[in-house]
Amino acid sequence: MNTVPSAKIRNVALIGHGGAGKTTLAEALLVAGGVLSRPGRTEDGTTVCDFEPEEVKRRISVSLALAPFLFEDCKINVIDTPGYADFIAEVEAGLSVADLAVLVVSAVEGVEVQSEETWRLATDLGIPRLVFVNKLDRERADFERTLDQLRERFGSGIAPLELPIGREAEFNGIADLLTDFAITYSTAKPTTGPIPENMSELQQRVREALIEGIVVGDDEMMERYLEGEVPSAEELEATLAKGVASASVFPVVCGSALTGVGVDRLASLICEIGPSPLARRSFTVQAGGNTMELPRDPDGPPLARVFKTIADPFVGRISLMNVLSGTLRPDMTLYDSRSHSEEKLHALQVMRGKETQPTSAAPAGDIVAVAKLSGVLTGDTLAPKNQPVVAEGPRLRTAVLSIAVHPKAKGDDDKLMTAIHRLQEEDTALLVRRDDQTHQTVLSGMGDTHLQIVCEKLSRKFGVAVDTEPVRVPYRETITKSAEAEGKYKKQTGGHGQFGVAYLRVEPLERGEGFAFVDAIVGGAIPRQFIPAVEKGVQEAMTMGGHFGYPVVDVRVTCYDGKYHTVDSSEMSFKMAASLGFKEALAAAGPVILEPVSRLEVTVPAAYQGDILGDLNSRRGRVLGTEAGERGEQVVIALVPASEIQRYATDLRSLTGGRGRFVVRHDHHEVVPAPIADRLAKQAAET
Repeated sequence: MNTVPSAKIRNVALIGHGGAGKTTLAEALLVAGGVLSRPGRTEDGTTVCDFEPEEVKRRISVSLALAPFLFEDCKINVIDTPGYADFIAEVEAGLSVADLAVLVVSAVEGVEVQSEETWRLATDLGIPRLVFVNKLDRERADFERTLDQLRERFGSGIAPLELPIGREAEFNGIADLLTDFAITYSTAKPTTGPIPENMSELQQRVREALIEGIVVGDDEMMERYLEGEVPSAEELEATLAKGVASASVFPVVCGSALTGVGVDRLASLICEIGPSPLARRSFTVQAGGNTMELPRDPDGPPLARVFKTIADPFVGRISLMNVLSGTLRPDMTLYDSRSHSEEKLHALQVMRGKETQPTSAAPAGDIVAVAKLSGVLTGDTLAPKNQPVVAEGPRLRTAVLSIAVHPKAKGDDDKLMTAIHRLQEEDTALLVRRDDQTHQTVLSGMGDTHLQIVCEKLSRKFGVAVDTEPVRVPYRETITKSAEAEGKYKKQTGGHGQFGVAYLRVEPLERGEGFAFVDAIVGGAIPRQFIPAVEKGVQEAMTMGGHFGYPVVDVRVTCYDGKYHTVDSSEMSFKMAASLGFKEALAAAGPVILEPVSRLEVTVPAAYQGDILGDLNSRRGRVLGTEAGERGEQVVIALVPASEIQRYATDLRSLTGGRGRFVVRHDHHEVVPAPIADRLAKQAAET
């Protein structure tokens, strides 16, 4: 693909709810750009952007994909992002390198929940936005209703630039409000002509409102307009471009990605009023503990940030990077300040779906793929060695749902961990940990579908088939009163035997204090060299599990007396004696089960607050309070047992229609209520 200057690059992220037609629109844009002769279909698994088997199988996007093409004199880097909530981290990665977000909205379903969520993300990042109302050729499609919803949800900045000509199956063109012309698609090529008479009144009314909304941004033009002079289409477009770049005006265009109606106009509009990377004049970096702003200068030092990694089992690691400054060229060597390593860019590739083609240069603002950078991960910044900096990227998402996995084939544990770490390179929302208490390998992600796809990729990409199971709650035990016991270990098998006696006292500690051991031996009742063995025996018994089989915590153990034999006593005998004595004392000290309690912060629209409070009460939650959030939302803060919210991500999504989100962290342990303790004790006895 030919290299174009930075001013002619347009990085465009397609965002919106799943099923709105983003991937189909990407296909239609590639057709408009002459890359494809005919569009692929998501139903057939033939699209450029949805090429992974998991995407073809489910007919949804699960990761961002690139679809660059040349149009007029611009290079448009289309970033197709998923519309399913489980893959919101991919949307954030795509938005982090976009200079314009195109919100794709279905004219049938209207503005759905992920449309609102992705719009909020773009707002928080300050990214200019444009709306494409899709599927106007479908039954029950309604442009006016959709436009009203856009204004209701996103405010007065919504500005329609086009009106549809024809409804549903008869939709065959658009009325361009800026030029006052109609473009129809009844023939092989779009035809420009006058606005149909039956919609001229509506077109004039909407056009006047549009012009008034545009001229407000220019005092001189506003004054001329008030004097009766109507600005030209070129003047209106130039002023509109400023409003778009400042993210104060959000143009609305319409069409059908399936039939191609209006798609070429969308591409033209992106070139005409879409901001180039140079419109975002600077970017933030960290250097030596200081934060600074650097210009997006095509002639500056070469800087690039990796925003996505693809783990290919055959090619290896492919790094997708956004050029922040300067121009990247093949065989250039840059420095990674995170890994403190130099990386040679052997070849630069333009990636379109899964296909790549070489390019001779990548100027500031462009997106390029580089393979086989051994030490580079997502989020890394590549810079000259004499100017090591770290560019800011999107924040990492907190995983909300966990499952435990283990390999189906015995002996594949090491292979499993290697495969998971490879997947983590391309999926920053995936977390893995090994729970030493439950001995489970725990995968955490953004939802059921996300984790299902991770398991499928483990098998397909790396040959590790896994079974899944629920994550076990890490219960613990403690005591409620003091108790004493004698621990005696005596074994005689001929010759040297084993003998050790330790008298132990156990006492409860404050919650969270852990373990304390007190050596109260006097008069040499136990020789000094065996005291550490007593402590070790107690600790091992606490770890192995107490009365109910769970690890014991918050206990003080005092060894106050004992007996030994000059020949038969050993470290082993006193370790065993201490273990036996501790278990006996523990059983007499009122053992109870402790459960982990989490601090949960749930953010929901105010209308759902009552439902959330009732649901938390049913989960044994203790509400600490509520506070006002952003955009009229409410934040509910509660302490809830961890066992009650293991699938809270799925439940909250169902309860709020996908409009709720939450943050959870461990807070403390507390005693399990008696009925639940009885059930847990019964389960422990059965196992």
